[in-house]
Amino acid sequence: MKELVIISGKGGTGKTSIVSAFAALAENKVLCDADVDAADLHLIMAPEILERHDFKGGNKAVIDKDKCTECGLCRQLCRWDAISEDFEVAPISCEGCGVCWYFCPEKAIEFPQKTCGEWYISETRFGPMVHARLGIAEENSGKLVTLARQEAKKLGETRGLDLILTDGPPGIGCPVIASIGGASGVLIVAEPTVSGRHDMERVAQLAAHFRVPALLSINKFDLNADEAKAIEDVAVEHNIRVLNRVPFDPVFTKAMVQGKTIVEFDGNSEGNRAVKELWDQTRDFLEGRPT
Repeated sequence: MKELVIISGKGGTGKTSIVSAFAALAENKVLCDADVDAADLHLIMAPEILERHDFKGGNKAVIDKDKCTECGLCRQLCRWDAISEDFEVAPISCEGCGVCWYFCPEKAIEFPQKTCGEWYISETRFGPMVHARLGIAEENSGKLVTLARQEAKKLGETRGLDLILTDGPPGIGCPVIASIGGASGVLIVAEPTVSGRHDMERVAQLAAHFRVPALLSINKFDLNADEAKAIEDVAVEHNIRVLNRVPFDPVFTKAMVQGKTIVEFDGNSEGNRAVKELWDQTRDFLEGRPT
């Protein structure tokens, strides 16, 4: 089974629009939204949720008032001042280190695992989809990304599918690292700006570190053709395959407003033709044919 992860060095480059278009064009695939901190692929896919599961990660201290003697040791040890004078734990302040639980002489502190979000198995008009949502201000997003990818692989194997299309998170942090490890390839979607070039270089270095083959496509390239060319030159220096460019096209936004992919909304648009060519090149790469 192949897995293509679409990533970008920052948000707002059009990554999800391209993933959704690929979903309409690809066959025998399972979709995976690994951008769990700000998931939005479901806005276009309109998934029908078949399974809903809690995601548990990390722990929070809870004081049992019946056992607590209010000796104050836990308050002295807590580095985040998460325990009040009334010996109540503030869940937002608690970092889950477990020091208070470990040293409590009365064993009055429990340390249960907390629910951080949810993950789902759904059906869409383009096939099955695994997606997730992390709770507000919750952590362990890298763990949830890994879980979503694992479940997408299981689902693909169960249904006899041979491709996972993963909408990866932006940036270069833990969620991105969790999204690209072991992937067949990553498609970096860049925007033609100076900061876009910097972001592309950082995420390209990350992919190279984990030895994941990288491809590049510049979205809205015609807004700054010179910078687009400069980004492609940098990609060549890093042995990144440069694929078809995608022009600025208002049809992308119009399709998004209607909850559709650009392929469904306007098959004759310039943006749609560019995305189709981009998918053909990406598919050739995944199948081992020259791009």
